[in-house]
Amino acid sequence: MVEQGLIRAAQSGDRDALITLLREIEQHVYRTAYYILNNEQDAMDASQEALIRIYSKINSYEEKAQFKTWVQRIVTNICIDKFRRTKPSVSIDEHDMIFNDPQNVEAEVLTSYLAQDVREAIQQLPEHHRTVIVLRYLQDFSYNEIADSLDLPLNTVKSYLYRARQQLQGLLQEYQKGGVSG
Repeated sequence: MVEQGLIRAAQSGDRDALITLLREIEQHVYRTAYYILNNEQDAMDASQEALIRIYSKINSYEEKAQFKTWVQRIVTNICIDKFRRTKPSVSIDEHDMIFNDPQNVEAEVLTSYLAQDVREAIQQLPEHHRTVIVLRYLQDFSYNEIADSLDLPLNTVKSYLYRARQQLQGLLQEYQKGGVSG
């Protein structure tokens, strides 16, 4: 994700290196925040708060942990705090309703509905299950990286993922039966 030389330069006070570092991670931070909070504005707020925290705490990063797990721990904790303070709401994003190719409108509509249903199903998961799903499948973290990011035992991560997948399977079983009409 990020080279160690850039991190060391940022830690030694190189402002340009720190800005470059923050730019390299901002999309990952936002994506995690969006999938945990399921709200664009909340995700932007959480991302900004996470980037500020990373900026102010870059010197506390130690190379014992991977940089991406350190960053994800920060953004995940901010999102969990934000999620606890506010009740999540489900919204349909405008970009899901834009169709570029009239020939594929039906396929795009079905894909849009499926993506929305998956997002809604993820939002119905308990907070800890939602978080591990986001880190595993949207951020492509290994089980060990998730355990490090969330400061959980590896077997707990495996258990949470197993239960989260089971819950998602139940929530999305209409699609397993061949789709939903109308």
